Amino acid sequence: MNWILLVIAGLLETCWAVGLKYTAGFTRPLVSVVVVLTIAASMGLLGLSLRTLPVGTAYAVWVGIGTVGTFVAGAVFLGEPLTFGRTFFLLLLVVALVGLKLTTPDQP
Repeated sequence: MNWILLVIAGLLETCWAVGLKYTAGFTRPLVSVVVVLTIAASMGLLGLSLRTLPVGTAYAVWVGIGTVGTFVAGAVFLGEPLTFGRTFFLLLLVVALVGLKLTTPDQP
């Protein structure tokens, strides 16, 4: 269950990271409030997942999910470039995240 919470937290990190682009430097109040609430929810779920997951692994996976999601959202919605190099290194990150997940046991 804590891995599921961590994945949701990582997806919310993607939402707030992309949302930052739309706050226009926090000059758009409604968008800014939504981003701040999403940050709080993402961190809250990360904190809940730490009940049984090691902090180093959980934080790395949380940031990794946010990084991959933000990369994909930037390419799909914001027209950011999908070069071979950027995609290759993103895939290396995904391999590292899967490796962390597979080698980290849940703690009681």
